Amino acid sequence: MISTMKRVAVAAIFVTVTVSSGFAVAPDFMDKLAADSRPMEDRARDAARRPYQVMQLLGVEAGMTAVDIGAGGGWYTRVLSAAVGSSGQVISQAGPRALERDNGQSARALAASLGNVEPSFDNVGDMGSEIADVAVTALNMHHGDAARNVPYLRDIYTVLKPGGRAAIIDHIGSPDIDNSRLHRMPVANARQWIEAAGFEIVEESDLLRTAADDHTLPVNDPRLGRNSDRFLFIVRKP
Repeated sequence: MISTMKRVAVAAIFVTVTVSSGFAVAPDFMDKLAADSRPMEDRARDAARRPYQVMQLLGVEAGMTAVDIGAGGGWYTRVLSAAVGSSGQVISQAGPRALERDNGQSARALAASLGNVEPSFDNVGDMGSEIADVAVTALNMHHGDAARNVPYLRDIYTVLKPGGRAAIIDHIGSPDIDNSRLHRMPVANARQWIEAAGFEIVEESDLLRTAADDHTLPVNDPRLGRNSDRFLFIVRKP
């Protein structure tokens, strides 16, 4: 149960965002972000990950079909589920590894708990063509090179409808250090691969940037508190 004070604060934030930007997510989006049913660990990350602003930049609206690419623990799956509402759908792409890990039980349980989510155990390239209005891929590209990531981004391009948008997010690394050890990547690489995949860059946002991370620590170092410096590209399929 959300307290009256919390509901007032949440409503104020929602109205401000709606009036200033045409934010058209489901009307109970902010309530769902603050609800006790959402894991506390997820809610604790909101200050750094800024879910409402990311949804605003991505242009998510109630009723859309969204894909969480490489869904992992489901942080973005839950956010997208709240944003598209009961009239929308989220495909939570857990991939074949989820079947290997626990026969997909975790992904299926998450989908069942949210109601408007369908798990997918396919690779991105096998999900189908032009099935989604928006997509998110977060923290999935930093281990790969151009040979892996350009085809990966082209697969996301295929999944999107014409005019569809994707948010591409990852840990920032300096170009002159061992980023593979730190789980990071240079922004310039991401930009180059995005354009090679055929996307139009709509915005390269500083929304998820933080000066508290100087790119020298592994992203899982406790001193970062899981709040790494991250790039955010909003891209569009022409």
